[in-house]
This record gives sequence, structure tokens and C-alpha cells, in this order.
Amino acid sequence: MPGLSRDFFLADAVTVAKLLPGMDLVIAEGRSIRRYMIRETEAYLGSDDRACHASKGRTRRTEVMYRQGGHLYLYFIYGMHWMMNVVTGPAEYPQAVLIRGAGQFTGPGRVTKGIGIDGSFNEEDITSSDKIWIEDRGLQPSVTAGPRVGINYAGEPWVSKPWRFMITEQTKMI
Repeated sequence: MPGLSRDFFLADAVTVAKLLPGMDLVIAEGRSIRRYMIRETEAYLGSDDRACHASKGRTRRTEVMYRQGGHLYLYFIYGMHWMMNVVTGPAEYPQAVLIRGAGQFTGPGRVTKGIGIDGSFNEEDITSSDKIWIEDRGLQPSVTAGPRVGINYAGEPWVSKPWRFMITEQTKMI
């Protein structure tokens, strides 16, 4: 597959979250290929980050976060929404990037619903998968950083960390 290599995903979650906006999330179904430009991400940086699921310890649900970067971590919330995260960093250091916006879909639950992602994608290795991967389109969009959404339970300084990255305007191809 022409997707990003494992090395790209071995960087920390904040670095990967800054770089993903402007890249394409690619879904393959048979002979059909669908592309969705990633527009918004959020970084969750390990077990010390109180907003990261790994801050509660290693569990069956978070086990995939302890793998090396390049795997998908999906979880179900509110009994209705799948949240899609890309695991980053080296093995045994749990961190991930939440995909908050892709294509015309804004909001992580709308992204997965709109593009047809569900729990069957959990643990998928996007560096070798033939059904989902991420491609660098060569775009250099203008990206703004801001605080993450919906994590008030984590308290400071985690609530104010500028680890949410959004395309503010699209610029040139490289």
C-alpha cells in the first residue's frame, strides 16, 4: 500500500497530530477507494496525560495503545459512537491521535459514522492494511492549535494543553 510507513507513526502523539491534517484517510472496499482529507486531530500523550485512556492503567480495551505506532484504537461511547484513534510512538508507551474531522465530517463520532468505521477496524495495522491507511497528499495546510475538547474531567494542566490541531486554510502542494 502507498500509505505512511511505520516510522512516521513512531513519533510522539503531539508530533503526529500536527502532521496528519491535510493527509488522506483512505478506505478500500473491493475495487472502490474512498479518500477523506483529515481536517482535525487531538493528541493523547501517554499514561501521565490524565485525559488519555491509558492514565487509568493497562486494560483489555487499551491494550492496543501499548503496541508500536501505526495501529488503530477504536472505542465505543454513549452507546452509539465509535471513536477512531491512531496509536503512535514506540511499543509500551501508550499514546494516540483522535481523528476529529475528515472529509466533510466534523466531530469524531460523525467521522466514523460518515465513512463507515466501526469496531471491526480496532487493532488494524494501517501501515500494512489493504482496507484502511493514511496517505500524504503533499499538502501544506495552515494548521491552528487549541485545547482539546470534552476533557474537563482531566483537570489542569491537561485541559489547557494545545494538543488539538485544525486546518484553518488550505495552502499549496509540495
